[in-house]
Amino acid sequence: MRLLIVEDEKRLALSLAKGLTAEGYAVDVVHDGREGLHRAGEGSYDLVILDIMLPGMNGYRVCGALRAAGHDVPILMLTAKDGEYDEAEGLDTGADDYLTKPFSYVVLVARVKALLRRRGPSGGSPVHVLGEFKIDTAAQRVLRGEEEITLTAKEFSVLEQLVVRAGEVVSKSDILDHVWDFAYEGDPNIVEVYISTLRRKLGASLIRTVRGAGYRLEAR
Repeated sequence: MRLLIVEDEKRLALSLAKGLTAEGYAVDVVHDGREGLHRAGEGSYDLVILDIMLPGMNGYRVCGALRAAGHDVPILMLTAKDGEYDEAEGLDTGADDYLTKPFSYVVLVARVKALLRRRGPSGGSPVHVLGEFKIDTAAQRVLRGEEEITLTAKEFSVLEQLVVRAGEVVSKSDILDHVWDFAYEGDPNIVEVYISTLRRKLGASLIRTVRGAGYRLEAR
């Protein structure tokens, strides 16, 4: 999944990006409110982490503009302010959750995961059953019966894009957009490398190549 961090404290933003990337997310970072609005409005993000005190345009205005334009991406607001009126203002502009600095990184990750679960197709269970496999997108675990199959964070992120659209064709560009960050300029065939690894670990028949279109997850 792909996240956008809009935070003008560069050390904090880069630290969060590093940690969330290690969790398996693709993360883009901007430090200005106007750039954040542009990027969030144009990009295919699964969640936005948005500071309130930003140069150019504050977080309240960015959030309000996104909601006015019809964007329903989950927004987690960060602020150095404290108090129920500030929280109420953030939520009134359309934010989904609110975290006051200083905060625990563990708590931030938990909030991110909760918001992403809530955004799921039906708001239901994060556990997907596909044939002999159980894939838990919240815990990032794959089970074949009682056996857990170990995947790297990136491998799981690629698999997750196929799982949430099981039965549909998912293009290589869709996978790149959600699993690799905006700055990625490497070979797009990296997706094929990860698909090959997943087939080796999960079985060649689970992921089918649809020539010229992408990949489809199938379960017998």
